[in-house]
Amino acid sequence: MPFSLRARSSWLAKRRLCYNPACDQTHGCDFLLRSLLFTDPVIILATIVMGTISLITSLFDPTGRAQHRIARAWSRMLLAVSGVKVRVEGAEKLDATKSYVLAANHQSLMDTPVVLACVPLQFRFFAKKGLFRIPFLGTHLRRAGHLPVVREDPRASLKSLSVAAKLVRSRGISVPLFPEGGRAPQGMRDFRDGAAYLAIKAGVPAVPIAMTGTREVLPMGSVHIRRGNVCIRVGDPIPTDGLDLHARKQLTHELQTQVETMLGMNAAQTARQETEIHG
Repeated sequence: MPFSLRARSSWLAKRRLCYNPACDQTHGCDFLLRSLLFTDPVIILATIVMGTISLITSLFDPTGRAQHRIARAWSRMLLAVSGVKVRVEGAEKLDATKSYVLAANHQSLMDTPVVLACVPLQFRFFAKKGLFRIPFLGTHLRRAGHLPVVREDPRASLKSLSVAAKLVRSRGISVPLFPEGGRAPQGMRDFRDGAAYLAIKAGVPAVPIAMTGTREVLPMGSVHIRRGNVCIRVGDPIPTDGLDLHARKQLTHELQTQVETMLGMNAAQTARQETEIHG
């Protein structure tokens, strides 16, 4: 067989092996091969190494601050290896010496590393209580000061928020939340009251956060991160001084409105997208 025909036959065989309609809609199979051969192995290795370092560090730092810095470094490595570039707008509105409750829209599993890498605050996250029972991971979560939550039990979730409010006040930490309660395949879901409840209970400002681009770099149902651009916009902190828990719905509405404004969404778009998500 002539070389040109043999090469063409080999190329067609590779195309058949890696063909995926979703690939054709993005960057072809190149991103998939890069993910399988480079990105995924590097991320797994970095996670194991940085997780081990963080666990060892926790033996000498009960505050969790060192572990947070390690987690931030891991997040930045993940973004760099994946080819994800992040633009941050409004970070100057935050004071690194103060505590906040951040309320962000939720598009993708990439939202957490983006916030962790780019927002200059000391965070503690809520995690499912079941994760704390997993060997190694549970130990790391507890030592880092993260907070268990039982999502299926509203009363237990409320108790977790009350405990978190005390920690925010006593330790001077911030907590990011995704008030939609889960990732939205498109648009935004209605915000729940948890972020507003926590901010009022802790007596700290609530900050609206709007993210775009994360859904494109890691779509729902995919484990392969695509190269792309992400933007995170920090809104004006909303003071909670003088507010009681009866004001949480009003605060929730204000947070969602500000996030929608930063995303460039209008009421008609939101209503239509909510109908598509729930209908």
